Amino acid sequence: MCGIVGLHLKNAGLESRLGELVVPMLDMLASRGPDSTGVAVYSHDVSPGEAKYSLCAPEEDYNWGGYAARLEEDLGSPVAVRRRGRDAVVVSSAAPDSVLSAVGRVDKRVRLFGHGSAIEVYKDVGPAIEVCARYGISAMAGYQAIGHTRMATESAVTIEHSHPFAAGSDLALVHNGSFSNHATIRRELRDHGVTFDTDNDSEVAARFIAYEMLLGSDLAGAMQSVLKGFDGFFTLVVATEGSIAVVRDSFACKPMVVAETDDYVALASEYIALTGLPGIEAADVFEPMPEELYTWPA
Repeated sequence: MCGIVGLHLKNAGLESRLGELVVPMLDMLASRGPDSTGVAVYSHDVSPGEAKYSLCAPEEDYNWGGYAARLEEDLGSPVAVRRRGRDAVVVSSAAPDSVLSAVGRVDKRVRLFGHGSAIEVYKDVGPAIEVCARYGISAMAGYQAIGHTRMATESAVTIEHSHPFAAGSDLALVHNGSFSNHATIRRELRDHGVTFDTDNDSEVAARFIAYEMLLGSDLAGAMQSVLKGFDGFFTLVVATEGSIAVVRDSFACKPMVVAETDDYVALASEYIALTGLPGIEAADVFEPMPEELYTWPA
């Protein structure tokens, strides 16, 4: 099963309502995936040259102040910490490679869920309405978000196995379905130095797309390579800093509905998740065709 949502805002006047609009979409799909919930929110709310790092705490009362102090000492430059529930987003102007290395050194129990100039990733075990309340998603502003409600089929029910999988800077993926050849592709990627955090088949697709883009492909080219290289039944929604894309396999057995207006592009596994959006009654609504890649902005 699993539920997927995506919302790309064209109208900047709606950006203050991004979380308010996305949370009901996720909640409507909670029955498709009661095991865990996650969302990647995109907003340009840091200064040029700064990046955000979405970090997951190893325990509920984690000392983020102490962590920030140790991170600053390691980097030799200041960082800011934004608390969200148990977790936090660290903002730094240091070189991303340096920050990523330091995160791995300062406390190996802290997990990195995403990084980039725009993305923030929040995910946890539990139904959508509870997870979104835990991290204050409904109050978040931004211009784009993708989310997922998971019914586990390929791996354990843990925070780490939850979607979205953010495998590169400002790159995030959510997936409904399963890949039959993910173990083979995982081995091939490992041979090229790609590392993995989980045994989830969806992470393989996220790492594959990130690797293809590292080699020079754009998002559309990388997703076309997924169609050529991955076997199984799947619908994928992938977001970058400036775009959102969706593709279904050749059988298109995993549902997806798109609604587009002058104000937004919205995607969901079921139309019911779109019914609360403003102006939905006048939207252009369609189901993506098998193996047809759709991206916004076009």
